[in-house]
Amino acid sequence: MELKLYNTLTRQKEIFNPLKAGEAGIYTCGPTVYHYAHIGNMRTYIAEDILVRALNHFRYKVKRVMNITDVGHLTSDSDTGEDKMEVGAKREGKSAWDVAKFYTEAFMKDYRSLNCLPADVLCPATEYIKEMIDLNLVLEKKGFAYRISDGIYFDTAKLPDYGKLAGKGHIEGIQEGARVEVNSEKRNPADFALWKFSSPEEHRQMEWDSPWGKGFPGWHLECSAMAMKHLGDTIDIHCGGEDHVAVHHTNEIAQSEGATGKPFADYWMHIRFLVTNDAGKMSKSSGEFLTLPLLAQKGFDPLAYRYFCFSAHYRKQLEFSWESVDSSQKSLEGLRAIVAKLKEEAGGQAAGKDERFQEFYRDFDNALADDLNVSQALAVLWGALRSPFGAAERLAFALEADKVLALDLDRAPVQEALAPELAALIKEREAARKAKDFKRSDELRKELSDKGVLIEDTPKGTTWKISRG
Repeated sequence: MELKLYNTLTRQKEIFNPLKAGEAGIYTCGPTVYHYAHIGNMRTYIAEDILVRALNHFRYKVKRVMNITDVGHLTSDSDTGEDKMEVGAKREGKSAWDVAKFYTEAFMKDYRSLNCLPADVLCPATEYIKEMIDLNLVLEKKGFAYRISDGIYFDTAKLPDYGKLAGKGHIEGIQEGARVEVNSEKRNPADFALWKFSSPEEHRQMEWDSPWGKGFPGWHLECSAMAMKHLGDTIDIHCGGEDHVAVHHTNEIAQSEGATGKPFADYWMHIRFLVTNDAGKMSKSSGEFLTLPLLAQKGFDPLAYRYFCFSAHYRKQLEFSWESVDSSQKSLEGLRAIVAKLKEEAGGQAAGKDERFQEFYRDFDNALADDLNVSQALAVLWGALRSPFGAAERLAFALEADKVLALDLDRAPVQEALAPELAALIKEREAARKAKDFKRSDELRKELSDKGVLIEDTPKGTTWKISRG
């Protein structure tokens, strides 16, 4: 099976040909841990997890490296403003180190709750200062770096193909002053910081000695240093959100290729934004954003959000709504109920016998191989489960598909917890129905509905469900 991926660099789908046959080296940009990750951030990690799982499915040996940005990410892409870690420290009255530790742990908890596979190497930036300094020294020796009053900068004019990832039009826009230019000392508007000097009035908590004086690394430098340390001068696939194309990833390429003279990454995969119909792109800097714990407070399974992310291809914007996530939760519960029934019918035995059923496996693989078309792969799963084939065959396929989808389809449906006072109202209603006091029964149904509990009377008895959104 030939896996095709859309390469941002070439702007077309390409057959994945790794540097080493049967292996795949992947670098994914991780979180800046000055605040909670929002669900828009998590869409990116879910898409990257699908990439890793698909590669595993197609028998590649994967090595994935992910950074944790705990220093150097300034509040402006033009290398101005405060370090976001320092901003977080001021906001919460803690040390920058404590803020980084707290939000790293919060991120990893959310990450695991979405069934995302752990990175093979997790790299906090603060543990790689030496590697960043060494890379900076190479760039300085090769004539790509120059010094001005606030730091060491990369001279983008020295690299003829600077901006090839973002496209010529974007770079011309920078040169023409489309972005507000603050630092008049820079040789070119697109030049970016490799190392920033500490200012005496800043009182920074995170700073290090260097050949250029006390300071801290530029945001872009960390990813190049860590990616090349663990994956080599050229890596197979580099991933991240679409907002990284124009600046962060463009500058990673510049400093990496300036230092080595080799291509930095052969394939670039970018995930589109999650948007809301009233606020556009979700952003932590706005101060208002949705998190997974917030979804959980409304009764949503984190994997219902994972399922929701499968409703659109990773290269298309996805619009968030409570109704859509609720629909995804119902679909997920439906899948789990079908799998539970198949397990019962098959006596717990999952096996494939009918050759005609193999078409579902082929269709599932074809969907994944077509630039990770998970929506189509999910449709194949639904089709297989609704097919007239034996329970054991359908169960086997569902469990195999779930190794990629990671929706815990083998998890038995669980009745949600209910507050004692609401449980008491349900019991009172059941008693009223038995006593044929239908007026009181209806009153209690309405009271429960007003409190967010939906009642349904079935031939097998009364069931209830918490209303969300």
